[in-house]
Amino acid sequence: MKKYLFIVSLFPILLLAQAPADYYSGTENLTGYALKTKLHEIISTKVRTYNYDDLKTTVNQTDLDKYYENDGTILDIYSEIPTGPDAYNYTSANIIGNASAEGQGWNREHMMPQSSFYSAYPMYSDIFFVVPTDARINQLRSNYPYAKAGSTVYYNFTNGSKQASNGTPNATYTGRVFEPIDEFKGDIARTLLYFAVRYEGKLGSFNYTTNIDPTKDVNPLDGTEEKAYENWYIAMLLLWHQQDPVSQREIDRNNAVFTLQKNRNPFIDHPEWIAAIWSQTSDNVAPSAPSSLVLARNSAYFVDLNWQVSPQPDVIGYRIYQDNVLVATSKTNSASIDHLTPGTTYNFSVKAYDTAYLESPESNVLNVTTLASDIFAKDLQIIKYLEGSGNNKALEIANRTGHKVSLNAYKLNIQYKGTAYYFAEPFELEGELDHNQSLVAINPYADFSCFNTADARYVTAAPALTFSGTNYLDLSYKSATVDAVGTKDLDNSNANISLYRNANISNPSATFDMAEWIAHPSDYCLNLGILSANDMVNNIRKLAIYPNPVGEILNIAGDLSKAKSAKIYDLSGKLIKAFHRPFTTQNSINVQSLLPNTYILTIDDYSVKFIKK
Repeated sequence: MKKYLFIVSLFPILLLAQAPADYYSGTENLTGYALKTKLHEIISTKVRTYNYDDLKTTVNQTDLDKYYENDGTILDIYSEIPTGPDAYNYTSANIIGNASAEGQGWNREHMMPQSSFYSAYPMYSDIFFVVPTDARINQLRSNYPYAKAGSTVYYNFTNGSKQASNGTPNATYTGRVFEPIDEFKGDIARTLLYFAVRYEGKLGSFNYTTNIDPTKDVNPLDGTEEKAYENWYIAMLLLWHQQDPVSQREIDRNNAVFTLQKNRNPFIDHPEWIAAIWSQTSDNVAPSAPSSLVLARNSAYFVDLNWQVSPQPDVIGYRIYQDNVLVATSKTNSASIDHLTPGTTYNFSVKAYDTAYLESPESNVLNVTTLASDIFAKDLQIIKYLEGSGNNKALEIANRTGHKVSLNAYKLNIQYKGTAYYFAEPFELEGELDHNQSLVAINPYADFSCFNTADARYVTAAPALTFSGTNYLDLSYKSATVDAVGTKDLDNSNANISLYRNANISNPSATFDMAEWIAHPSDYCLNLGILSANDMVNNIRKLAIYPNPVGEILNIAGDLSKAKSAKIYDLSGKLIKAFHRPFTTQNSINVQSLLPNTYILTIDDYSVKFIKK
């Protein structure tokens, strides 16, 4: 948008005026994809997610015209005519579904089409890229990417925007596109780049194709978490950003969305960060292979892996392969691989990749057999279900798996009953959850007497947090149910009660069993968000060992009163020795019989390496 624009180098204080002073703390001296990842962490924390229906009225706070006609009607970037009167105007009351012509009403437009993320929350109602537009233009924009119109124009709209063939230089996609007018090209570019930052960690699971059929490769996402978009699309977005700088309308909208949603578009506050992230030069040399891939800890359902990093400075991550199938990525030299089967042998390897997405050769292959059993839960578990008066709806989910869990593939699902039972749009979890920690997901309009809604990890009005007690609710990993409250395809009877999982139930269950729960009255919320000692799995404080290297007796300093077992593994994951409650009379282990080598000592959920000399 070119009206009311400000030169960033002259007016940085103006652009940052409404952001909290420490909002971007930690970004100092960062550049490239490291900056992008830090921004993702900032703008993905403590975000409030609205229900899609709420966006029918939030437009009155975010999208009114104070810049052109200045008449308080909805500012629609698809129909706004900056140089004169608009052909038609809407208020929030004029929302409709379908339209046969322009001017009949407006509806909610996903600037990144909802088919990209399968209509899942929090993406589905993210106010930054869900905007009010004319209903007819919205329909004809369809899920076509924004791009420069080519020679074949299929539709001309009243403000000059077009649906046309793709005329963008170097584009690999040859199908139809939607070109907005110049006034809003920078607005759109900065919004789509916000999307790439906000949902880093999930982008690879979204719906995209790359160069399979150039006429059908509609979604310009490229499957990477860092670069996010195909090369031709990144080049176009950067060009639009440069040609149409940040305007007062964008600054005001950023502040309004921050008030509602509690996060910001960093590229409106700091437009210079776009070039700092995406204007990188890459070499054409693949990195060298990671080395010394070893087992750091073994378990029945997961393994922890460590390796020596590749030395090239342009390496941005590592891909972990399980039996030659990509199962995880890491930005460091370690990873936990979970959802494994007890007593099963796996082969792991790691490859580095750089800013050009060139992949290194394979590391050494590590052969690991998981334990037949252990003390940890096999997956995350719902431990509290609160269904109370009004909007008092909350869930607590605990991690007692023995390792930090990535939440990006987990979803909360709810089933409703219409003419038949059906599932609403899911709510996708994100971020990580440490062992022996829990998270709370709560309805934003909840008013529990013993819990501050702002303290929850997820504050969301997504369907999954609007349950009535008759609904079936589940926590799933990818497409498989992990844990459930209620029974599928049935009117359940969990209304007006708080359910707390029995402390002796350590594992989740895809089949709901009321015997696993303790029922409390409506609105009961004691210790919501707090794991009691009984909820935790062997919560041992960090230990120290000495001497290291060791000759005969390995001493352990720390509180071992609750330790149930100690095990010694070699670096291939082979169990060498096992001890049951070995610390009842002393804090030491005799390792005289071990051959000289490096080993891993595991005491319940704590592991440490030592050298036998």
